[in-house]
Amino acid sequence: RLGLERADTAEKALTVIVDLLEKYGQGGNCLESHMVFTYHNSFLIADRKEAWVLETSGKYWAAEKVEGGVRNISNQLSITTKIDREHPELKEYAKSKGWWDGKKEFDFTAAYSYVNTARMTTSRGRYCEGYKLLNKHKGFITSEIMMEILRDKESGINMEGGFMTTGSMVSVLPQQPNLPCIHYFTGTPDPAR
Repeated sequence: RLGLERADTAEKALTVIVDLLEKYGQGGNCLESHMVFTYHNSFLIADRKEAWVLETSGKYWAAEKVEGGVRNISNQLSITTKIDREHPELKEYAKSKGWWDGKKEFDFTAAYSYVNTARMTTSRGRYCEGYKLLNKHKGFITSEIMMEILRDKESGINMEGGFMTTGSMVSVLPQQPNLPCIHYFTGTPDPAR
């Protein structure tokens, strides 16, 4: 929200978020119950001209500029070796912890996955299913198709049970500045409704 408030481009919003992450960190319980459950965040950040994926682990982060095609995130890290911006100490910290040997190509997901984060057992399947659904419609994705994908319970995208999906958002961002941007938000806790 602060990225939206303080920036007028996707890349500037990315900078706002990583600056806040550096200053304040992240954390806190993701549940209202007494069970402790935390994880670190991933973001899809887009404007009319460009899009970024930002993934975090503690104060460390990696960002990938989306160059084309489709891209999704879920409750896991997905940025591997294509890193366009990064925390200045990202690689050195991984090396100091023994997560990366400093010789082979740096892979953010391989080095930082499940480090100080809660592992969601469905995340891998959910991420892969989302990628499959997006690729099935690649080049022909409309707001209606995106809403169908976000409502999909069989894939795990729209989660039920202890960890429920509580909202979804679809944005249409035309590249032509004379056309309005349109944003759709779910009005109920279950996007299938």
